Amino acid sequence: MEFQKTNLQDAVLIKPKFFKDERGFFVESYSKKVFQENGIEVEFVQDNHSMSVEKGVLRGLHFQSQPHAQSKLVRVTKGKVYDVIVDLRKDSSTFKQWQGFELSAKKGSMLFIPKGFAHAFCTLEEDTEFMYKVDDFYTSECDLGIIWNDSELNIDWPIKNPILSEKDKQLKQLKDLELNF
Repeated sequence: MEFQKTNLQDAVLIKPKFFKDERGFFVESYSKKVFQENGIEVEFVQDNHSMSVEKGVLRGLHFQSQPHAQSKLVRVTKGKVYDVIVDLRKDSSTFKQWQGFELSAKKGSMLFIPKGFAHAFCTLEEDTEFMYKVDDFYTSECDLGIIWNDSELNIDWPIKNPILSEKDKQLKQLKDLELNF
C-alpha cells in the first residue's frame, strides 16, 4: 500500500496494491499492521455500505461530535464519487479547509479521515456503492452535519442541484454549530 499525505493535516490517501490476472484481482484493503507502520493507530469497530442508484446523489457533510467522534476509512467498491473532507479541529493548522478527491472502484484508492472532520460524497455514476469503516459506533445524539453548499466553506462540487435526503436538506451552516474537537 502507498500512503500519501493530503493537503489537510492527518488525512491520508491510500493506494492499495492490486494483483490482477485473467480471473480478476486480489487486493488487501486493510491491514492493521500496515496502517500502524504508517502512523494510523485506529481500532475500527463497524463497517458501513451505501448504494446510490442515481448520479448526483450527495450524502453529507456528516460527522459525529465528541465523545463519539469517528475516524473513517472510505472507499468505492462500484462506480465513482467526488469525496470531500473538511477539517473541523480548531487547533489544526488546516482548520475549516476542505479538500476533494475522486474515488472510484476502478482506481481503488481509499481515504483515511481522522476524528474531527466532516465528510461528504457526491456520486459521479449511477449505481455507486460506497463502503467505510469507523472507529466508534453511530450515536444519534452526536450525529451532526453541515449543509452541502455552506457559503463559508465554498466547496467546488461537480454538481449544482444534487439529490439530497430530507435530513441533509436540513443541515446547518458551519457558523451555527458548536465544534468540540
